[in-house]
Amino acid sequence: MDELKASLKKSLALKKLRESWVICHFINKKDNWMELADTALEQLELEFAMRVYRQMGEAGMLLALLNMLGTEDRNLLAGNLALMKKDFNLAQELFLASSSPMMALEMRRDLLHWDQALKLAKNLAPDQIPFISKEYAQQLEFTGDHSNALIHFEKGVTKLPEYRDHDESCASGIARTSIRCGDIRRGVQMATKMPNRALKKDCAAILESMKQYSDSAALYEKGEFFDKAASVYIKCKNWNKVGELLAQVTSPKIHMQYAKAKEADGRYKDAAKAYENAKDFDNVIRIQLDHLHNPEEAVRIVRETKSTEGAKMVARFFQKLNDYSSAIQFLVMSKCNDEAFQLAQQHGQMEVYAEIIGDDATQEDYQSIALHFDNEKSHFLAGKFFLLCSQYKKALQHFLRCPYTSEDSPAVEMAIETVGQANEDPLTHQLIDYLMGETDGVPKDAKYLFRLYMALKQHREAARTAIIIAREEQNAGNYRNAHDVLYSMYTELRSQKIKIPSEMATNLMILHSYILVKIHVKRGDHMKGARMLIRVANNISKFPSHIVPILTSTVIECHRSGLKNSSFSYATMLMRPEYRNKIDLKYKRKIEAIVRRPDKTEEDEPTSPCPYCKFDLETSELVCPGCKNNIPYCVVTGQHMVKDDWSVCPQCNFPALYSEFKRLLESDDTCPMCSDTIKPGKVHKIEDPSIYLHADKGEE
Repeated sequence: MDELKASLKKSLALKKLRESWVICHFINKKDNWMELADTALEQLELEFAMRVYRQMGEAGMLLALLNMLGTEDRNLLAGNLALMKKDFNLAQELFLASSSPMMALEMRRDLLHWDQALKLAKNLAPDQIPFISKEYAQQLEFTGDHSNALIHFEKGVTKLPEYRDHDESCASGIARTSIRCGDIRRGVQMATKMPNRALKKDCAAILESMKQYSDSAALYEKGEFFDKAASVYIKCKNWNKVGELLAQVTSPKIHMQYAKAKEADGRYKDAAKAYENAKDFDNVIRIQLDHLHNPEEAVRIVRETKSTEGAKMVARFFQKLNDYSSAIQFLVMSKCNDEAFQLAQQHGQMEVYAEIIGDDATQEDYQSIALHFDNEKSHFLAGKFFLLCSQYKKALQHFLRCPYTSEDSPAVEMAIETVGQANEDPLTHQLIDYLMGETDGVPKDAKYLFRLYMALKQHREAARTAIIIAREEQNAGNYRNAHDVLYSMYTELRSQKIKIPSEMATNLMILHSYILVKIHVKRGDHMKGARMLIRVANNISKFPSHIVPILTSTVIECHRSGLKNSSFSYATMLMRPEYRNKIDLKYKRKIEAIVRRPDKTEEDEPTSPCPYCKFDLETSELVCPGCKNNIPYCVVTGQHMVKDDWSVCPQCNFPALYSEFKRLLESDDTCPMCSDTIKPGKVHKIEDPSIYLHADKGEE
């Protein structure tokens, strides 16, 4: 191996490249291949050198040499090879001697050898001196040689319009380096005149680092860097300028510093405003209370911000004024429930505390309040808070001790809610006994029994109770009340997707027909009024208090509408001994005349198709003879619905004939069923009413 290496050395010295290639093959070491490649390059044998580099797998060198192939100028070729070998001085000499001397200048610029680049530029390209000077100046500025950087930035200025961006870059450098070199006035003037915001920011930062705060802040302000400007003005205690800039400042820290300074000067209004801008609401509240004596503003801020510390301060303020209810309110807001409880107990404000604490308290808080009201014999409030801490038995006991009134009783409502939540049979039976009057001998309003059954999800019992309530109202002659009771319970059952009992639906329909009579007569539509009265008269047993007046109205309206046979039928009914003496004298003779001289002529009632099977039936008939379905009725006319004229009330969702509903809303904006105000634009025609035709399906 040593002999081969010695042979290779001699062969390379004699420039015998092919023999050296053979020896390198035998040795096959990278160092030896590199020696062969270097020798080939010295001889300018590019193709042979490329062959060696290919053998070595040096793709980078191979590509570099490939780009040089075809170069006829030996000096240019040698210069490039010297550059590859990092012999820059030799490369420069060879480039200068070649046909492309500018390569020497480009090499020095690429290498950032600015001094040599400038010397070469004087002879080779004087027009490049400003650009080289600028690049040299940027490097000098970066390395901290500001005085030389300034000189070269000045040399870089061309004053030619086509190089405006270049000149602006040089001017920016002059401004920065002038400040660095101590010529602050010149630098500031240049930065101020130039539109470049970034330059103003850079120069201002340099001045700030040199503790030239006034000039720095002025430049920040001119560059519209208001937060930085205000920050630097604060450093030089120029509070007036800070105040002028506050509207544009977004930094809470600056607002906070300004607020502290104004507070120290005794200018509390300005301080409060600055604290508010800094989002430091606790300090705003403190100043409003302690210095500006403006508790209303402090309270407003606490309510808006929900500040815990602020609420404590407001609570202490009201405590000093002996306004304990307000103090309790803000103690609760500040999560100081124990302190609020003690204060309420000491000053007899427990009801206020109980109202304020609402649903945000713990189980222990609710129990403490409940025990307090228990000791005070305040049964309703004790029950309410025992319910909130899930002590259902105690809660029910207290609710049942509350005095019962015939009007709405909140204690009974709460008792129902308690039993509904507890879902325990003993408590349920206890409440039912109370409602039935077995406890105190006073039966309670049946509506409470209905609500209890609803709370317990006992829907059949709830429906039966609802019908009983409505029947009692009907027997008392309170038809509107009976209608409203049935309507509200109907809608409640429907919202729970519970099947409506047929008795309830029928009673509601009859009562609604009675109410529609007045609407039709008032509008002058006596025929529709007569048809509704016939429906009511056919169910006269449901109106025991007003049998004679209703039959009288039926006779009169039917006679007026030309329904002579119907008028005669109800007139003969009125002639019965039990009714005859009760007829209003104003109508008695006329009714007797109708009976004595009977006229049984009567036009047939118009028909319209059943929405289920399209069978033609009379408009006031609600059971189809063809398909035996109960047909939904129109809440405006009382007639059965038809498929191609369907709409619903947007409030109660009951059906109405679209054409009739629109006509009604032209003179009256109230729905006859729910009595809510309806805007005409809210009523729309329904093209496919299938979902309403099968809407009565629900839980049994």
